[in-house]
Amino acid sequence: MTPGIIAAVIIVVVLLVALGRMVRIVPQARAAVVERLGRYVRTATPGLTLLLPFVDRMRPLIDLREQVVSFPPQPVITSDNLTVAIDSVIYFQVTDPRAATYEIQNYIQAVEQLTITTLRNVVGSLNLEQALTSRDEINTKLRGVLDEATGPWGIRVARVEIKAIDPPPSIQDAMEQQMRADRNKRAIILTAEGQRESAIKTAEGQKAAQILGAEGQKQAAILAAEAERQSRILRAEGDRAARYLTAQGQAKAVETTFAAIHAARPDPALLAYQYLQTLPQIAQGDANKVWVIPSEFSKALEGLAKLGGAEGTDGPSWLQATATEGSGSQAESLDASTWFDSNLPPAHEQPEAVNLRASDNDPESILAHAGLGPGELPITPTVTFEPEVPDAEEAAELPPDAQRYGPAQEYGAPPQQYGAPPQQYGAPPQQYGAPPEQYGAPPEQYGAPPQQYGAPPPPPGAPQPPQPPRPPQQ
Repeated sequence: MTPGIIAAVIIVVVLLVALGRMVRIVPQARAAVVERLGRYVRTATPGLTLLLPFVDRMRPLIDLREQVVSFPPQPVITSDNLTVAIDSVIYFQVTDPRAATYEIQNYIQAVEQLTITTLRNVVGSLNLEQALTSRDEINTKLRGVLDEATGPWGIRVARVEIKAIDPPPSIQDAMEQQMRADRNKRAIILTAEGQRESAIKTAEGQKAAQILGAEGQKQAAILAAEAERQSRILRAEGDRAARYLTAQGQAKAVETTFAAIHAARPDPALLAYQYLQTLPQIAQGDANKVWVIPSEFSKALEGLAKLGGAEGTDGPSWLQATATEGSGSQAESLDASTWFDSNLPPAHEQPEAVNLRASDNDPESILAHAGLGPGELPITPTVTFEPEVPDAEEAAELPPDAQRYGPAQEYGAPPQQYGAPPQQYGAPPQQYGAPPEQYGAPPEQYGAPPQQYGAPPPPPGAPQPPQPPRPPQQ
């Protein structure tokens, strides 16, 4: 090979090398600092960049994107002298490649060291509880300090985040115990509140149940009282009707008996014998007081004979007038079927309730209690007690036992409220005559009357037997 060819090849190689050093390409989101003869000339932007061979030099590319730098956990002492490990992360971006190249040697390392010192300053002014609960405040303070410090370096700190704050193991155990105590406290409080609510609900339920039970007992008592009142009213009506029917039957029986006696025409001797048979029944009982005056038997029998209607004195017997004049008694004409009606009016409208509210001293109330209407008068028989007091001569003839007996003085006259008998009854009829003569003497099988009754009185019109003298009263 000739020397000319070798020289040409060397020239071509040098040109190729020079051309390679003269043309450069900068990628997107990158920047490069161009130096000429060791001095800053310009900043190469993304695209094709031409350099002077052997004169211009391009420094390493700088990333213009936001970068994330995570630092290892750093021990930091809090204001209460507790050491905690804080793990942080920084987001920053290079805004000025020239300043990042010429103002700081290694901006990533510089940011890391600056973050550690700033973090210790910020957390050192807080205690453990504040450091654990004030992460946002710590992040804001760190960002402000770092952004201000890295501004001359052509770096903008976007944000700073605290990833973890780890207290010492002993503090973690104490915190766990405190957390368990707090949870137990909350559990006890919630349990107590639940029991309180349950007790309140239970008490309210018992209160409502007692109120309902009391209302039920009240209604039951009202219904029972109403039923008892209705029952008493019905029983009273039944008793009233029964007494009336009994009285009606007794009245009919008496009328029938007297009619039968009148039809049989009894004589005075038979009536006297029946009277003597009735005296032992009257004398029975400790409460009965009978004044037996033998000298008055004749007068009593004469009165019985007159009651039967002796001829020539009172006219025909009243039994005959009763049997012939009237066709029936008033008791037969009354109807008591409506007295058993159970369809009662309301309690406040019933006569019983109205009468009970009336005064006992009110005459209208007394008439209402007697079951009478306005203008009606109660029929109360006049009970008079007029004992036959013997005169001095007869008293001298009475035996000592008879002289000691007499009507009790403490009974006195009958009560004034009974009044006189109703005027409509009038006096007994005068037309009753003497009993018929065909009755004669009593049958022989009856025997003589008891000795304590004395001898039977003589028939009317017969002379009176002489009375034995009686000793004077002692």
